[in-house]
Amino acid sequence: MEQKKKYEVTVLLPAYNEEGSIGRTIEKIRALHPDFEVLVVDDGSTDNTMQVAMIAGANVWPHPYNIGNGAAIKTGLRCAQGEWVLMMDADGQHQPEDIARLLEHKDKFDMIVGARTSQSETSVHRDLANWLYNKFASYVTRFKVQDLTSGFRVVRLSVAKQFIYLLPNTFSYPSTLTLGYLRSGRSVKYVPIQAKARKGKSKIKLLRDGTRFFLIITKIATLFSPFRVFLPISFFFFLTGILYYAYTFINFGRFTNMSALLFNSAIIVFMIGLVAEQISQMRYDRVE
Repeated sequence: MEQKKKYEVTVLLPAYNEEGSIGRTIEKIRALHPDFEVLVVDDGSTDNTMQVAMIAGANVWPHPYNIGNGAAIKTGLRCAQGEWVLMMDADGQHQPEDIARLLEHKDKFDMIVGARTSQSETSVHRDLANWLYNKFASYVTRFKVQDLTSGFRVVRLSVAKQFIYLLPNTFSYPSTLTLGYLRSGRSVKYVPIQAKARKGKSKIKLLRDGTRFFLIITKIATLFSPFRVFLPISFFFFLTGILYYAYTFINFGRFTNMSALLFNSAIIVFMIGLVAEQISQMRYDRVE
């Protein structure tokens, strides 16, 4: 039986209707790194993305229909043959010339992420959203997260596979991977890059996906570090209860039902956070 060829690095490109840019991206990667596996997961494209990728020399794994960017990444992690997996977008935003800059740190860090700088060709509203996400993630992880949503990153395949069960099918897989690695005590390195404007129309809608991103990141934060989310809320209810009690005592000389409700809410939220923290810790028994 013929054995699969092993590679040191697999370059993984999730793609959905990227026929205008994916061919050139693959050609650049193969010219710069001819010994790497280039793996494209075609997420149910309705154009010629799969054919263009195959002509350019990539290994292609197709989805029968569009499932999601995160689902394409999970399929790629299951199919990759390299010891290391470098994930990047197929729409021309990430430059193949930056691949070597990320890989030079692979023997020292568990994950290397290309962090978009202010010189990147990105929109103002997306920069603002990413800044808020980075601040929130930094608070949750107690680590300076420079680019939470960057899809340009390097991981060791054997380690990344341990987190597949946590990854969503949507665009938020970079956030989940980052928080999962940091929460489990693994090291993350950020390398500054300049992202280009994507070729073609973006598939992310500001209002719809912005709200979804916020909800997903909040969910991810409570999944990995629930006490960092529940404790401030509990403290807010407790402080509000004290202030309201002081107000009613000074003006009316009594303790009101609203103060009791606020104190009870603070205790309930605190206890829920405590239980969630214990459950979160138990989940890491599944990860080495």
